[in-house]
Amino acid sequence: MPPYPHSGRAAALRVLPLPVRRALRFHRAHGRLPSLLHPRTFNEKINWRIVFDRRELLVPVCDKLAQKEHALRVASGLVQVPRTCWSGTDLTELAAVPLPEHWVLKPNHASGLVVFGHGRPDPQELAARTRGWTRIRYWQRKDEWGYRQARPLLLVEEFVGTPGVTTPDLKVLVFDGVPRVVAVHTGRGRRHSNRIYTPDWEPLPWTGGWDRGPDAPRPRSLEAMLKAAAALADGFDMLRVDFYEHDGVLWFGECTPYPGAGTHRIEPDLDLLQGSWWTLPDLRPRLPIASGR
Repeated sequence: MPPYPHSGRAAALRVLPLPVRRALRFHRAHGRLPSLLHPRTFNEKINWRIVFDRRELLVPVCDKLAQKEHALRVASGLVQVPRTCWSGTDLTELAAVPLPEHWVLKPNHASGLVVFGHGRPDPQELAARTRGWTRIRYWQRKDEWGYRQARPLLLVEEFVGTPGVTTPDLKVLVFDGVPRVVAVHTGRGRRHSNRIYTPDWEPLPWTGGWDRGPDAPRPRSLEAMLKAAAALADGFDMLRVDFYEHDGVLWFGECTPYPGAGTHRIEPDLDLLQGSWWTLPDLRPRLPIASGR
């Protein structure tokens, strides 16, 4: 089975123009059609970005290696970045690469696929486990244009954390350079839950569509995390920046310009509030004709 199997419905959608295709996806998720002319909610504005926004600004934050380079360049004094041990397409090259005791293998151009490894790797076994990864068209799943530009590579990086223990994800939504909320995601792979906090670590009443998570202690590195998020999202009208903390040290996770792809259901008042923080760019002089590509 391919890493991201496509249903017959998804294949049929591909023949439709992008705005129509996205409207159908949005309606299926939210029970209503999105507004393209006057988007107000967070999800509507993500949908608008997917349909219209083709700025080169979005390309590096959909490419994992480029994200890490960006973090090293603009936030190296605030956050640690997991070391990249290898990148490429030929896994037999790993036989000559010195790896840490614990490491992680993932695609550079997609999310949700990962191999946790330790010791010397078996390239043939890894090739079997990752078969098709460099050929996947992750961007087609939700029409996220930025991922179409990412380099189709595999990468191996050092594992940070305690093996067998899932470290909470700290996800910061930044609007026009201002961090507005921090979401604490726990229980990934089991019972995924979430709590949302202000930058001052005051709990907010929403869960962002997940189960309600436990109270989260204020991160030791909260101030550095907010500064790093602002630095990483500088120049973006909206960007989500993800971190995690291990032994009191702040680590960079990833960035995304398409949180939830506009189809993840969140509380309506949170959807409106986050939408009110987001001022979309004026792209009128260079709006593309949305042809579905």
